[in-house]
Amino acid sequence: MAFDLIVRKARIAGAAPDAPASNIGVQDGRIVAIETGLAGDGEELDAGGCLVSAGLIETHIHLDKSRILDRSSPSPDRGMDHMKRVAAVKPSFTVEDVYARAAASLESLLINGVTHMRTHVELDPNVGMRSFEALQQLAKDYAWAIDLDLCVFIQEGWSGVPEADVNLVSGLDQGARAIGGAPSYDTDGPAQIDRIFELARDYDVDVDIHLDIGPSFEHLDIYQVCKLTDKIGWGGRVAVGHGSKYASMPPAELADLGKLLADTGVTVTVLPATDLFTQGRHLDHSVIRGVADANALVEHGVNCCLSTNNILNPFTPFGDGSLVRIANMYANVAQRGTSDEQAEIFEMVSGRPGRLLRRDDYGIAVGNRADMVIWDAPSTADVIATNAQPLFGFKGGRRTFSRTRAELHRP
Repeated sequence: MAFDLIVRKARIAGAAPDAPASNIGVQDGRIVAIETGLAGDGEELDAGGCLVSAGLIETHIHLDKSRILDRSSPSPDRGMDHMKRVAAVKPSFTVEDVYARAAASLESLLINGVTHMRTHVELDPNVGMRSFEALQQLAKDYAWAIDLDLCVFIQEGWSGVPEADVNLVSGLDQGARAIGGAPSYDTDGPAQIDRIFELARDYDVDVDIHLDIGPSFEHLDIYQVCKLTDKIGWGGRVAVGHGSKYASMPPAELADLGKLLADTGVTVTVLPATDLFTQGRHLDHSVIRGVADANALVEHGVNCCLSTNNILNPFTPFGDGSLVRIANMYANVAQRGTSDEQAEIFEMVSGRPGRLLRRDDYGIAVGNRADMVIWDAPSTADVIATNAQPLFGFKGGRRTFSRTRAELHRP
C-alpha cells in the first residue's frame, strides 16, 4: 500500500507502557493505519522509540496583547496595576502591530507542538475591532499549521458601555466561535454573565469566561455560571479560566464544587504562569500560590485544562510558547510528581482541551486527522517530568517543524 507518510517505531500516547512500538500510516491528511508490522511505501520518518502524541491544544491565550513589554512594563515592587498598564497602550494597537506580535507568539507555540488554539481577543472601545481583524487574518494565514478559534470578550467593563456590546455582536456576526468576559472588572458582574449566556445561546457559540480570580473564596461567580449552563443546556461548551480562588478552598468545599462542575459540564482552565505572577501580591510573606489544583478537580470528574494565558506582557512578563513548560511548572506548584499524575497533566494540554473544543477527530487513532508531534521522551509522563522537547510536528500529515537535538561535543 502507498502512504503519504509512515512514522516508524513510535510509542503511541496513551498506550500501555509495555506496548511495542508501532508504525503510523498517513494518507490524505488522516491516520489510516497503526500497526507493528506496517508494510507500504511512502515518505518515512523513524521515531526511534520516541513518543508520538496528537498536537497540543492551547485553549486560553491572549495573542492580541502578547509581546508588549517594549511599551508596557510590568509593575515594579510587586504592584497590582497590570490591567491599567495594558489598557493604557491598547489605543496604540494597529491591525499591523497586533498581527506582527501575535504571529511571533503563534510561531513560538507552533514549534513547541501546538496544533489547535482558542485565543481571546479584547473588543473594548479603546481598541475597537482592530485586534479582531488582525487575528481573523492570522487564522487564515496559518491554517496550514493550526486551527485557530477566536473568543471575543470585554476586559475593562461591559455594563453601561454600549459600544462594548456593539463590538461583541459584530465579532459574533463575523464568525467568532466563543464569547467570554471578565465580570470581576465590571460594575455589574452578574449582569455581564447573564448577557454572555444570552449571546452564546443566540449565536450558538461556546462560553469561556475569566472567573473567580483572587485570594479567597468568600464570593464565587461559578455558581451563577453553572446555573446558566444547566438552564440553556450548554454542558460541555462552557469554560472558566483562572479559578485562582479555588486554590484557597479546603478539600471538602473543593469536592462539592468539583461535583457541581462535573454535573453541569463546566471546564476549568488553570493558568499557572499568570496566577503565580499576579496572585498573593497583597502579602509580604508566606505568599500564596493562587494556582487551582486541577488534578484534585479531575478526581471529582471535572474536565480541566492548562494554558499559557499571556506571553511577555505586564500580566506575565515571561513566555517561550511551551505548553510543556507551563505544565511542568504547574506540576511543581501543585506537587503532583507521580507518573500517573504527570500523565494526567499531559492530558490537560492535549486530550482534555480537545474535549473542550469538541474536536471529534483528535488523537492518535485510525480515522483521525494526522496532527501529530514526536517528543524526545518515551512517555507522556516523561514529557512533563523532563520538559521534553518536540522533535517534529505535523498538521494533516504535512511536516510543520523540525527540531535538532542538541549534540554534546566530547573532547
